Amino acid sequence: MTVLHLADEGEAADLAAFLSRLLHYDRAAAVRLQAAGTALAVFGRPPSFEVLAIRAVRLAKPYENGLDVTLDVTVSVGELLEGVDESAATVTVPGAVTGPAWAGVLPPRGGWEPVSGLPGADALRGLVAAGVAEFRSRSEELGAEGRTRGELDRIGREIWSRTVGDTGVPVRVVHAAQALGFLRGGDPVLFSSGGWLRLRTPYGSVALRRGGLGALGVSVR
Repeated sequence: MTVLHLADEGEAADLAAFLSRLLHYDRAAAVRLQAAGTALAVFGRPPSFEVLAIRAVRLAKPYENGLDVTLDVTVSVGELLEGVDESAATVTVPGAVTGPAWAGVLPPRGGWEPVSGLPGADALRGLVAAGVAEFRSRSEELGAEGRTRGELDRIGREIWSRTVGDTGVPVRVVHAAQALGFLRGGDPVLFSSGGWLRLRTPYGSVALRRGGLGALGVSVR
């Protein structure tokens, strides 16, 4: 098995926290790993939010494994989390698994342009809190008989599909960033490329594919 040496214990701890959050939403979750040079990109998809979560991890030295200079593999989140050694700042990459469909369609590597109009972090956290409060209030108003899974899902889609100002980004993207621990510290930045939107923070990114597989800028690899 491949052992990756991370930049420091903090990188290992942040990676473990990210993987733990993905497991919270899906105990059978998988992630796609791509390592090149001194960077490891971890792609996951928490099913509750219908977005792609990306965590960048710094490596202690450029990745190399024999004749291979890049790593690209889909693995079990649970097995990968078991392989994280925070004190040694290493992670053991488990064997590959059959990847879910989303793992074959990743955001483009380049062509990202900033999108204006995104509020600051405090305002975005306020939007999420207001959405959670509204969902709770409306679900309680349904009563026991009306509180079906279908009706709860309908209310959730209505709330989280609303866009943030004129940016075109659904509130669920912000909700995902908050739930995954990305929406802390400095203000996030919104970018677009082809059919994708990407909310980037110092702790990770959340990407949303707006078009189908034929949309410009979609990278299938």
